[in-house]
Amino acid sequence: VMLPDGDGFSLMEQIRAWTDIPVIFLTARDEAADKLAGLGLGADDYIAKPFLPQEFLLRVYAVLRRCYKKDAAVLKLDHCTVDFSRAEVDKGGELLPLTAMEHRLLETLARNEGRIVTVDTLCEALWGDNPFGYENSLNAHVRRVREKIEADPSKPVSLLTVKGLGYKLLARK
Repeated sequence: VMLPDGDGFSLMEQIRAWTDIPVIFLTARDEAADKLAGLGLGADDYIAKPFLPQEFLLRVYAVLRRCYKKDAAVLKLDHCTVDFSRAEVDKGGELLPLTAMEHRLLETLARNEGRIVTVDTLCEALWGDNPFGYENSLNAHVRRVREKIEADPSKPVSLLTVKGLGYKLLARK
Protein backbone atom coordinates (compact mmCIF):
# COMPACT_ATOMS: atom_id res chain seq x y z
CA VAL A 1 0.00 0.00 0.00
CA MET A 2 2.80 2.40 0.92
CA LEU A 3 5.06 2.76 -2.12
CA PRO A 4 7.94 5.21 -2.49
CA ASP A 5 6.41 6.88 -5.56
CA GLY A 6 2.66 6.63 -4.87
CA ASP A 7 0.24 4.28 -3.20
CA GLY A 8 -0.89 0.75 -3.89
CA PHE A 9 -4.54 1.71 -4.18
CA SER A 10 -3.86 4.03 -7.14
CA LEU A 11 -1.61 1.41 -8.69
CA MET A 12 -4.36 -1.18 -8.26
CA GLU A 13 -6.82 1.05 -10.13
CA GLN A 14 -4.33 1.39 -12.98
CA ILE A 15 -3.70 -2.36 -13.09
CA ARG A 16 -7.41 -3.21 -13.17
CA ALA A 17 -7.93 -0.72 -16.01
CA TRP A 18 -6.05 -3.03 -18.38
CA THR A 19 -5.79 -6.54 -16.88
CA ASP A 20 -7.33 -8.99 -14.44
CA ILE A 21 -3.98 -10.46 -13.37
CA PRO A 22 -4.04 -11.78 -9.79
CA VAL A 23 -3.00 -9.19 -7.20
CA ILE A 24 -2.26 -9.68 -3.51
CA PHE A 25 -1.68 -6.67 -1.29
CA LEU A 26 1.22 -7.31 1.11
CA THR A 27 1.46 -4.43 3.56
CA ALA A 28 2.05 -3.25 7.10
CA ARG A 29 -1.28 -1.38 7.04
CA ASP A 30 -3.84 -3.62 8.68
CA GLU A 31 -6.72 -1.21 9.25
CA ALA A 32 -10.11 -2.60 8.26
CA ALA A 33 -10.72 0.39 5.94
CA ASP A 34 -7.47 -0.35 4.07
CA LYS A 35 -8.35 -4.03 3.69
CA LEU A 36 -11.80 -3.17 2.40
CA ALA A 37 -10.37 -0.57 0.01
CA GLY A 38 -7.84 -3.03 -1.44
CA LEU A 39 -10.33 -5.85 -1.85
CA GLY A 40 -12.93 -3.42 -3.15
CA LEU A 41 -10.55 -2.35 -5.92
CA GLY A 42 -10.31 -5.96 -7.09
CA ALA A 43 -7.39 -7.44 -5.17
CA ASP A 44 -7.52 -11.20 -4.79
CA ASP A 45 -6.21 -11.07 -1.23
CA TYR A 46 -4.87 -8.62 1.36
CA ILE A 47 -2.14 -9.80 3.74
CA ALA A 48 -1.01 -7.61 6.62
CA LYS A 49 2.38 -7.93 8.29
CA PRO A 50 3.36 -9.75 10.37
CA PHE A 51 2.26 -13.01 8.81
CA LEU A 52 3.39 -16.62 8.89
CA PRO A 53 5.45 -17.63 5.85
CA GLN A 54 3.32 -20.77 5.49
CA GLU A 55 0.15 -18.66 5.55
CA PHE A 56 1.59 -16.45 2.81
CA LEU A 57 2.40 -19.46 0.63
CA LEU A 58 -1.03 -21.01 1.16
CA ARG A 59 -2.75 -17.75 0.23
CA VAL A 60 -0.62 -17.39 -2.92
CA TYR A 61 -1.36 -21.00 -3.91
CA ALA A 62 -5.09 -20.44 -3.31
CA VAL A 63 -5.12 -17.39 -5.57
CA LEU A 64 -3.15 -19.20 -8.26
CA ARG A 65 -5.47 -22.23 -8.12
CA ARG A 66 -8.48 -19.98 -8.43
CA CYS A 67 -7.08 -17.87 -11.27
CA TYR A 68 -5.16 -20.49 -13.22
CA LYS A 69 -7.16 -23.67 -13.15
CA LYS A 70 -5.33 -26.76 -14.35
CA ASP A 71 -5.67 -27.24 -18.05
CA ALA A 72 -7.80 -30.18 -19.03
CA ALA A 73 -6.13 -32.62 -21.40
CA VAL A 74 -9.48 -33.12 -23.18
CA LEU A 75 -12.04 -30.46 -24.03
CA LYS A 76 -15.56 -31.46 -25.06
CA LEU A 77 -17.25 -29.07 -27.46
CA ASP A 78 -20.67 -29.36 -29.13
CA HIS A 79 -19.47 -31.14 -32.27
CA CYS A 80 -16.10 -32.59 -31.31
CA THR A 81 -13.56 -33.40 -28.63
CA VAL A 82 -10.16 -31.72 -28.50
CA ASP A 83 -7.30 -33.79 -27.09
CA PHE A 84 -4.54 -31.33 -26.21
CA SER A 85 -2.03 -34.01 -25.27
CA ARG A 86 -2.31 -35.52 -28.77
CA ALA A 87 -2.91 -32.19 -30.58
CA GLU A 88 -5.93 -33.51 -32.41
CA VAL A 89 -9.65 -33.04 -32.79
CA ASP A 90 -12.02 -36.01 -32.82
CA LYS A 91 -14.95 -34.88 -34.98
CA GLY A 92 -17.39 -37.74 -35.28
CA GLY A 93 -14.64 -40.36 -35.41
CA GLU A 94 -12.49 -38.38 -37.84
CA LEU A 95 -9.17 -37.36 -36.26
CA LEU A 96 -7.99 -33.93 -37.38
CA PRO A 97 -4.46 -32.85 -36.40
CA LEU A 98 -3.88 -29.40 -34.91
CA THR A 99 -0.99 -27.24 -36.01
CA ALA A 100 1.13 -25.63 -33.29
CA MET A 101 -0.66 -22.30 -33.73
CA GLU A 102 -4.12 -23.89 -33.69
CA HIS A 103 -3.15 -25.83 -30.55
CA ARG A 104 -1.88 -22.68 -28.81
CA LEU A 105 -4.98 -20.73 -29.87
CA LEU A 106 -7.37 -23.39 -28.59
CA GLU A 107 -5.36 -23.82 -25.38
CA THR A 108 -5.51 -20.09 -24.66
CA LEU A 109 -9.25 -20.00 -25.30
CA ALA A 110 -9.84 -23.17 -23.25
CA ARG A 111 -7.98 -21.71 -20.23
CA ASN A 112 -10.45 -18.83 -20.39
CA GLU A 113 -13.48 -20.94 -21.28
CA GLY A 114 -16.69 -18.92 -21.25
CA ARG A 115 -14.83 -15.59 -21.02
CA ILE A 116 -13.95 -13.13 -23.74
CA VAL A 117 -10.29 -13.27 -24.78
CA THR A 118 -9.21 -10.10 -26.53
CA VAL A 119 -7.57 -10.07 -29.94
CA ASP A 120 -4.46 -8.52 -28.36
CA THR A 121 -4.23 -11.29 -25.75
CA LEU A 122 -4.58 -13.99 -28.40
CA CYS A 123 -1.98 -12.35 -30.65
CA GLU A 124 0.41 -12.12 -27.71
CA ALA A 125 -0.17 -15.80 -26.85
CA LEU A 126 0.54 -16.82 -30.46
CA TRP A 127 3.32 -14.46 -31.48
CA GLY A 128 4.92 -13.31 -28.24
CA ASP A 129 6.18 -9.92 -27.14
CA ASN A 130 5.37 -7.94 -30.29
CA PRO A 131 1.86 -9.08 -31.22
CA PHE A 132 0.81 -6.01 -33.18
CA GLY A 133 -0.12 -6.38 -36.82
CA TYR A 134 -1.13 -10.04 -36.58
CA GLU A 135 -4.92 -9.54 -36.48
CA ASN A 136 -5.44 -10.85 -40.03
CA SER A 137 -3.31 -13.91 -39.31
CA LEU A 138 -5.31 -14.50 -36.13
CA ASN A 139 -8.55 -14.37 -38.13
CA ALA A 140 -7.18 -16.98 -40.53
CA HIS A 141 -6.17 -19.28 -37.65
CA VAL A 142 -9.59 -18.87 -36.02
CA ARG A 143 -11.24 -19.80 -39.33
CA ARG A 144 -9.09 -22.95 -39.65
CA VAL A 145 -9.85 -23.95 -36.05
CA ARG A 146 -13.58 -23.43 -36.69
CA GLU A 147 -13.33 -25.70 -39.74
CA LYS A 148 -12.02 -28.41 -37.43
CA ILE A 149 -14.31 -27.97 -34.40
CA GLU A 150 -17.62 -26.67 -35.74
CA ALA A 151 -20.35 -28.53 -37.65
CA ASP A 152 -20.84 -25.36 -39.72
CA PRO A 153 -17.85 -22.99 -39.47
CA SER A 154 -19.98 -20.13 -40.85
CA LYS A 155 -22.42 -20.52 -37.94
CA PRO A 156 -20.17 -21.31 -34.96
CA VAL A 157 -21.60 -22.48 -31.65
CA SER A 158 -18.36 -23.23 -29.77
CA LEU A 159 -15.86 -20.58 -30.93
CA LEU A 160 -17.75 -17.30 -30.96
CA THR A 161 -16.71 -13.86 -32.17
CA VAL A 162 -17.43 -11.02 -29.75
CA LYS A 163 -17.55 -7.99 -32.05
CA GLY A 164 -14.90 -5.39 -31.28
CA LEU A 165 -13.42 -7.40 -28.41
CA GLY A 166 -12.20 -10.86 -29.34
CA TYR A 167 -13.35 -14.46 -29.07
CA LYS A 168 -15.03 -16.76 -26.58
CA LEU A 169 -14.92 -20.56 -26.41
CA LEU A 170 -17.93 -22.42 -25.02
CA ALA A 171 -17.38 -25.98 -23.83
CA ARG A 172 -20.11 -28.55 -23.47
CA LYS A 173 -21.30 -28.95 -19.89
